[in-house]
Amino acid sequence: MTIEIGFLVFPRVQQLDLTGPYEVLAMVPDTRVHLVAKDLTPVASATGLVLTPTITFAECPALDVICVPGGSGVNPLMEDAETLDFLRRQAERARTVTSVCTGALVLGAAGLLRGKRATTHWAAHDLLSPLGAIPTQGRVVRDGNLITGGGVTAGIDFGLTLAAELADEATARAIQLHLEYAPAPPFEAGRPETAGPETLAAARERLSATRREREAIVARLTQAQG
Repeated sequence: MTIEIGFLVFPRVQQLDLTGPYEVLAMVPDTRVHLVAKDLTPVASATGLVLTPTITFAECPALDVICVPGGSGVNPLMEDAETLDFLRRQAERARTVTSVCTGALVLGAAGLLRGKRATTHWAAHDLLSPLGAIPTQGRVVRDGNLITGGGVTAGIDFGLTLAAELADEATARAIQLHLEYAPAPPFEAGRPETAGPETLAAARERLSATRREREAIVARLTQAQG
């Protein structure tokens, strides 16, 4: 039986949040991967790559795996009733509910993180708790049928973890080798703890406008939820 996997796609999505795990999961046997959106209008990612949805909310089948990637575009989604309703409906039937990076904030806005351990990008990790989650550090964090990936590149780790569950470890290992996924970054700057104060300050400044907007959205959501 075909495993139905759906990635939410939206304007200003962080494309690697989506394309990293997409590349992994599309290689799992007997899977069909959808790019799901309200309509089929192509959208530009946060860095300008144009992505074309393959199926609409209305036409989307019941998904075995639903994944919400992150990016600056998650901010409006956190208050988008149509998107949140779609996620809630799919989550009721899905085998696995997942996110990568700040996509976790959208799951939180939909009420799907309450009482669950979850992770997200380091710059948004403290926003998980007001959305009902139990913030947990890790590249991949699982709590029941909820799997959340950390920031951006953690989506590949997440994809391989899920591939082992959907198929088996041997299949996931073969996919990892096919992709030659053997990270050896030239700098120890991938985490706030190792990046150094100047690099961290520059990154926070770059993210500051999106962060302020997110804080305001989370405040409105928590106030509405009482």
